[in-house]
Amino acid sequence: MYRIVATCLLLLGCAAFAQDEAKLTLSDCRISAGPGYPGIKARCGTFVRPLNPADPASENIELRVAVVPALDLEPEPDPMVPLAGGPGQGAIQFYSAYAAAFEVVRRDRDILLLDQRGTGSSASMDCSVEDEIVEGQYDDAQTLESTRACLEQLPYDPSFFTTSVAVTDLEALRSALGYGSLNLLGMSYGTRVAQHYARRYPSTTRSVVLDGVVPPQLPLGPEIATEAQRAVDEIFERCAADADCNERFPELDLDFQSVRAELAEAAIEVTLADPLSGHLTTLKFGRDELAAAVRLLAYQPYSIALLPLLIHEAASDNYAPLAAQFQLTVSSLADSLSLGMHNAVMCTEDLPFVDREAIDFDVLGETYIGAFQLEALETICSIWPRGPLDDGFHEPLASDLPVLLLSGSADPITPPRYAELAMVKLSNARHLVGERQGHGQLAAGCMPKIIANFVASADVGALDVSCMENDFVMPFFLDFSGPKP
Repeated sequence: MYRIVATCLLLLGCAAFAQDEAKLTLSDCRISAGPGYPGIKARCGTFVRPLNPADPASENIELRVAVVPALDLEPEPDPMVPLAGGPGQGAIQFYSAYAAAFEVVRRDRDILLLDQRGTGSSASMDCSVEDEIVEGQYDDAQTLESTRACLEQLPYDPSFFTTSVAVTDLEALRSALGYGSLNLLGMSYGTRVAQHYARRYPSTTRSVVLDGVVPPQLPLGPEIATEAQRAVDEIFERCAADADCNERFPELDLDFQSVRAELAEAAIEVTLADPLSGHLTTLKFGRDELAAAVRLLAYQPYSIALLPLLIHEAASDNYAPLAAQFQLTVSSLADSLSLGMHNAVMCTEDLPFVDREAIDFDVLGETYIGAFQLEALETICSIWPRGPLDDGFHEPLASDLPVLLLSGSADPITPPRYAELAMVKLSNARHLVGERQGHGQLAAGCMPKIIANFVASADVGALDVSCMENDFVMPFFLDFSGPKP
């Protein structure tokens, strides 16, 4: 699935409303991050919008809305609005997975959730993906054939599922529910949505938190492989500098080279217990699967801690643990991301702005991912219809709104320098970097408290961030029982 799905991990005037705003009603419901996760009490409803907001006569689509009420009976008038990443993840699922990190904010503010059009339960633009794609086994011709099949399955014209259209839905919803302004929190691709909403609707934006920042002026795609390689190199350097890790895995970089070389020759078959069902299954594990597993494991400190051990085991001909992590992580990704919405965004907002002549393909080829991910995206976008893109979409946000930017120094997809790019025209912004943290700081250490204090004050200068000095980073696993005691 990696040729198509992994392109995700990389991650806009007022429109006429198709629905009478007074008719938007909410009723008691429960939301969750998925099967097996606890339910969260909320108020839910369906928000009807025109497929094409520029044409109120166009067909309607239904968007899923949820409000998790503040704990205070007299909450502040401006809610917190989480904006999910991907692109392709629904906001309700995203919030539900991170609900504990929002609890300090929720003491006195509602949490307003809108599954972005095409994601979650909002006019879902997903399509089935065959196992061979999931396992990275399709060549360009097969990827093209699968993309055509995906387009034929979609229930709506994918042109109208871009960020430029989606922010008009959020503004319409804000008006319909009577909120005067919003506090936006975007993660990964959600930072693009937050920045563009603030660009289009500054008067109804109170504060902005950008976590894992995608700068508007930089199209995603060309740097995915090189940033992923940088992150892995830093993990190896950390292991070498750690006495216990270095003693246990003294030639980690050579182990990785050995595994890459073996899988470049030919994929191998790995028999393992399915991480979800427990049933024995045989998985073809090759170069692309290795790239998927390593890249996704490098996202978070708790999975980074496993990476040296998994690579060392693979170099010792025990591929099952690494293959199991690949299967578990990528299957979860496929279940949570809407492929049609993802492609609508990437093929309109990113790939058309990639300067191929500026890419050093020799350097790209030396990375463990290589150029195949970019090439797969080019294949998909060669037939995917483009949608609306607002003027100035790729300009850095120029604003005096209070903006808090968050990065992880070990982030393999949105490094700290991306936040610095996004800040060039922000006059009231502050950038915090979590040392040795990965992609997404929302739930790391004391960050929930910092975010809550920022939203309460809307003042970046007043923040006390000294608690970040004590943030915990998971030590490396030396065996499958865990780190050294």
